Amino acid sequence: MRIVEVRERTASIAAPITNAFIDFTGMTCSVVAVITDVVRGGKPVIGYGFSSNGRYSAGGLLRERFLPRLRAARPESLLDDAGANLDPFRIWATLMANEKPGGHGERSTAVGTVDMAVWDALAKVEDKPLYRVLAERFGKGEPDARVWVYAAGGYYHPGKDLRALQDEMKSYRDRGYRVVKMKIGGASRVAPGARLRRDERAKQESLAEDLRRVEAVLAVVGDGKCLCVDANGRFDLDTATAYAKALQPFGLFWYEEAGDPLDFALQAELRRRYDGPMATGENLFSMADARNLVRFGGLNPERDFLQFDCALSYGLVEYLRTLEMLAAHGWSSRRVVPHGGHQMSLAIAAGLHLGGNESYPDVFRPFCGFADGIAVEDGYVRLPDAPGIGFETKRELYAVMKELAS
Repeated sequence: MRIVEVRERTASIAAPITNAFIDFTGMTCSVVAVITDVVRGGKPVIGYGFSSNGRYSAGGLLRERFLPRLRAARPESLLDDAGANLDPFRIWATLMANEKPGGHGERSTAVGTVDMAVWDALAKVEDKPLYRVLAERFGKGEPDARVWVYAAGGYYHPGKDLRALQDEMKSYRDRGYRVVKMKIGGASRVAPGARLRRDERAKQESLAEDLRRVEAVLAVVGDGKCLCVDANGRFDLDTATAYAKALQPFGLFWYEEAGDPLDFALQAELRRRYDGPMATGENLFSMADARNLVRFGGLNPERDFLQFDCALSYGLVEYLRTLEMLAAHGWSSRRVVPHGGHQMSLAIAAGLHLGGNESYPDVFRPFCGFADGIAVEDGYVRLPDAPGIGFETKRELYAVMKELAS
């Protein structure tokens, strides 16, 4: 077999929403198709991938740096020893040839997008769901039959009052989610693109408003153990601590990404000041950065959660290294709950026995959500028995992807 062609495009996932740091009115992502010469059902096997949300399209890097390396490689150098299927590790090494270590910004997204498409194609060639391939190759033989998921939302939006926030969270509960997540730290933002006021009075007003929002959501979900809050790295230590003291009595499921994701000292100090579970890691894009987090971030492997997103962090090849590192540092894979809400992370969660997966029921369409026709039941979702990652089981998303193959 061989890779015949690799195609990419930029897709919009724009939405009129904000978190504590950015608005999403211009958000994009990359989509990739890896076309092979293997034929199934009279059609070539094509692997698809995309780059998750929050970091914008990596199209320039793909076109100018990474895809040319793939196209220039000898076709047989990208295959396994038998020459019967793609070898994601060899392909990853080809993509990363002549790249310096460190600096894991947007290139990790470009490589992760291609990596996703490669794994999708590999599993389709084997005619198996990816989660089963992963369980057989790297897991315990059998994947999890279902995966715990939580509904991420609660964004800021012009004109969105407490009643609208409550209605949103009630809709998630009505759709089978038990745990929901909302944004904090952006209450002083008045519209997408507006600047946050930084004076102390504004911080106090923001905290007071966010507490009203948290209490409104708790009136819907009934228990702090059903609510996560996410500051998206907005806070300095003093602000993070003020929020921690105010949130402590609620007994929340977790308090997420209070400060800059690379400020491990802030994370460690906040861990000493806050007794509840914490979560972070979605904006760390390599095994090396993940290792620094668990070495220096003060996190508790019995209490806290890690949120690395494979699509943003060089793909599954690097993610496997990260999971191996975590195990060596005493972390169970069950404490890993990936960011991104996409089907790739869901397949990894099932195949490698992670703790769950994020879900975006209503935003970042059509890349949000999982297979059509499979409902969330009591906080868990099952996976389709379809070859590959299962993009073909999500009609709206697959309509975008297959345009690359036409």
